[in-house]
Parts: sequence; C-alpha cells; structure tokens
Amino acid sequence: MHPRHSVILELVNSTGRISVADLSMQLGVSEVTVRQDLTQLENQGFLKRVHGAATVLDSEDPEHRLWANSKVKQDIASYAYSLINRDDCVLIEGGSVNVMLAKLLADRSDITIITSSSYIAHQLRTSKAEIILLGGQYQPSSESLVGPLTRLCIEHVHFSKAFIGVDGFDIQTGFTNRNMMRADIANAILNKHQDVFVLTDSSKFGRIHTAPIGPTSLIKHVVTDKNAPDESLQWLTRQGVQVHII
Repeated sequence: MHPRHSVILELVNSTGRISVADLSMQLGVSEVTVRQDLTQLENQGFLKRVHGAATVLDSEDPEHRLWANSKVKQDIASYAYSLINRDDCVLIEGGSVNVMLAKLLADRSDITIITSSSYIAHQLRTSKAEIILLGGQYQPSSESLVGPLTRLCIEHVHFSKAFIGVDGFDIQTGFTNRNMMRADIANAILNKHQDVFVLTDSSKFGRIHTAPIGPTSLIKHVVTDKNAPDESLQWLTRQGVQVHII
C-alpha cells in the first residue's frame, strides 16, 4: 500500500469523516490527487466516498478494520501481550485488536492459542505456538467459525485467558456486537467463567449494536485507552470489571 494511502486511512478512521480539502492540506498534495487516492481506496473496499469527503466503511472484514485507530489498538494489544504468561492457553475470539495481539504472540513457543477466527489462524500459520482452530460454520464476512459446533468445541476445551471482540458499549445495554453469530460465540466463552478480557479502543463507547454480550459481570478485564468516558469506566468498575487504561 502506498504510504499516502495509509495516512489517508488513519485520518478517515480516526475522524469518521474528513473532507477532500482537509486531506489535501494535511497531505500537501492537490485535491485532484486526493480524489484519485480516495477512488482507489474505495475500489479496494477500505472507505466510502461521499460528496467532497470520505467516510469510514462499516465492515466486518478484519483486514479493513485493522486500519481504524491502529496506533491505539496496537498499544492495547501490546499491553495485553504483557499479561500472557508462560504455559498459558489463551482463546482469541476475533476483532481487530485481537488480531494484533495474535500477531504479537506468533513468536511465542511457550503458549497455546485457541481461536474461532480463520483469519487469525492464517496470520499464525508460521507461529511457534501450538494453534488450535475451532470447528464450525464458516462466516465469510468476518472470517470466523460460528454456530452450534463452535459452541460445542468451546465447551470441550480449557483455557486460562480469553480475549473477545466487541463493537459497542453503553451503560444501558452493556457490550454489544453487530454480528449475532459472533456474539453467540462470545457468550459461550463467557459461560466458561474464565479470565475474559475485552480489548477495545474508546471509539466503541457510546455505540449500541444488535447482539448483547454478557452479563457484564462475567467479563473480568477491559483494556482501553484514556479517551474512554469516565462514567462508563466507573460503571464497569462497579460491576466488578478490572479496567486497564493505556
């Protein structure tokens, strides 16, 4: 990917919407060049063009979602990496921060990684760790395994820590996911009553999606950044969740 395209994606995903004029000024190139760049990125499925601007693309594709707030997500993933001990067996469900965590863990030969994400499994194809890919119905949009067989697999494996993905959090609804099948798998993980972590940047706070994940009391840890709203973090703490601010 062209370095300028990477910068454009960072700006679009961090703001949600940015004008062609602003991109031109920040990148130091003409508006004609910016429009050409946006056309290429839209054709590749990374963003959406609107009149005079570009907006984020609400996509389940893990590759696309990695670009949103990538620096913050990388910091969260690095912190989560520091919490994983020798001989740990970790279950990584999915989500962009969890993809980054999995990539960091690839060189660890002293752990076992269980995942329901075929995308994560592919990223770990040369890993030194032992990798267990759960079975189930393949969901192309999220590159995940879902459904009754995946839940059954979760019931029959043991792990010390689990990392699940979320798309939203609100005090009234708790954690939610836009993907009902993935939320079902996250809830199956919670029902194991193990050490469950939610790794999420602050952009997910204040968002509500269709499928609930919870109850919140079964989530032991939330790792997020300093821009998460204090009211939400205090509410999570009252539910017994340990909040880690990066």
